[in-house]
Amino acid sequence: MKSLSYMILFLSVLAVACTSCKKPYAPPAIKVDNKFLVIDGVLVNSIDSPTVFTLSRTVRLTDSTTSSSPEPGALVSIEGNTGEIFNLSEYPNGIYKADHLVLNSTNQYRLKIITSPGGEYASDFVEVKQTQPIDSVRWEQHNDVFIYLYSHDPTNNSRYYRWDFTETWQYRARLESELGVSNGLMYYVVRQPDDQKYNCWGTDNATDLLLGSTAVLSQDVVNKAPIAVVPQNSVKINVRYSILVKQYAITDKAYQYLQILKKNTENLGSLFDAQPTQLLGNIHSLTNPSEIVIGYLTASSVQQKRIFINKDEVTQWNYIYPGRTCDEQKVIDQNPTNYLLYNYPDTGYAPYFFAGTTGLVINRVSCLDCTLQGGVNKKPSYW
Repeated sequence: MKSLSYMILFLSVLAVACTSCKKPYAPPAIKVDNKFLVIDGVLVNSIDSPTVFTLSRTVRLTDSTTSSSPEPGALVSIEGNTGEIFNLSEYPNGIYKADHLVLNSTNQYRLKIITSPGGEYASDFVEVKQTQPIDSVRWEQHNDVFIYLYSHDPTNNSRYYRWDFTETWQYRARLESELGVSNGLMYYVVRQPDDQKYNCWGTDNATDLLLGSTAVLSQDVVNKAPIAVVPQNSVKINVRYSILVKQYAITDKAYQYLQILKKNTENLGSLFDAQPTQLLGNIHSLTNPSEIVIGYLTASSVQQKRIFINKDEVTQWNYIYPGRTCDEQKVIDQNPTNYLLYNYPDTGYAPYFFAGTTGLVINRVSCLDCTLQGGVNKKPSYW
């Protein structure tokens, strides 16, 4: 979640400097080493979507990093008020996940956490909300591409919503080659799909809190809720782009808490602005009741919808590859005894194509290998 590491600002800064002072003033509270536990995630009642929680600790404003610190080694579980227990598995970077939780919608559930230093935390028991389907996800281009969601609840029972999304996009290396290097040996093959380095897929998840409410409307209708923006000429729509949008119904109390969290983390002003309200969530420390814990457990089913956008559907979209040009290719001699042998001292270059029967054209690896831009060369199953 974006800027959670700044939460300590709102929880511990108690004084500010006067605008007329010439001498800089650093409030002592800024240096307080409070590492508050931060819990982000949704308890999902679904056989298709996993339940994922991210645990981290806040950092001081004076720390060199602006990122929160992941919380590894915790024991995380879901407990039902009738005795059910579901354990979550730990993944890198403070991520804890359980696949395919099937919850009883008439029961209540809570989150239980035991951290490696011995801290014990638990949420209040919460109801499991039922989420109505998404009607549609649409996009419009106004230079940038704007993505919107439309939904409604005919029973008028939802009223408060949270959304998140996962973006996936296909991109390509600047140059396509059928040649590769393995253990210093160059081989010439038509690459198999699991070995090609021309087409790759990148992935991003939502970093902002996306919330909506229809409480002031006569009908529970969500009309054109803004979900995401793809900047003009982004690599994300240079070939093909997809976004999977997920919708959760939440309670009014959860909505109020998340609204405060959204303002605290996304609408940062100066120290001279009015300070936001302290957060009081539904997750508490059992070992130290006075300890501040940042997070709010919600439980619901999930509805989702995916759309695709191809480059030929947008206008004036011209992605510019970063870095150096790929025009500086070189021609080297093939090994006279075995053309499969490739040995060039600069590992920043790789085989591109054969030039006749004796020459080999090489180019920068960064121009030939799309995985170097952070994506993977395995096509997603839904592509």
